[in-house]
Amino acid sequence: MTRLLPHPLLSLALVLMWLLLTSFSLGHLVLGATISVIAGLAFARIEPQAPRIRAWWPLVRLAGIVAVDIGRSNLAMAGALTVGSNRARRSAVVAIPLRLRDPVALALLALIVTATPGTAWLDYDAATGTLQIHVFDLADEEEWRVLIRTRYEAPLLEAFA
Repeated sequence: MTRLLPHPLLSLALVLMWLLLTSFSLGHLVLGATISVIAGLAFARIEPQAPRIRAWWPLVRLAGIVAVDIGRSNLAMAGALTVGSNRARRSAVVAIPLRLRDPVALALLALIVTATPGTAWLDYDAATGTLQIHVFDLADEEEWRVLIRTRYEAPLLEAFA
């Protein structure tokens, strides 16, 4: 059964969505079921391997850290954009050498960096392990390198390495 329906919930959701978007009839049910089975099989072929998480606690701590950092960054960006100040802002691209190599951990780091207002993930060079981020208001490049490595990369290394 799992060979025909490797993702039964996905297939069921697709059939239900198909029936919601079209009128319900036996023909639409058969067509939707056929498309959903084909989509489930296609997804099974491109599905990556399941991540191997060594420890969950670092991820729980990281979630708390990220929530606080996003809140702080939202307040700082709101203040910078609405109230403003006389100080000139300097946007820049910062290159950060990473020890992370796990694709799932790198994807989580990309989500963290991009979800934090004022920063954006620009590029990652897998050959050198160098991450490039854009920072809206950069005061010190080395401070950003240390922040990314200690605050975000270290818990990800604990969880995935």
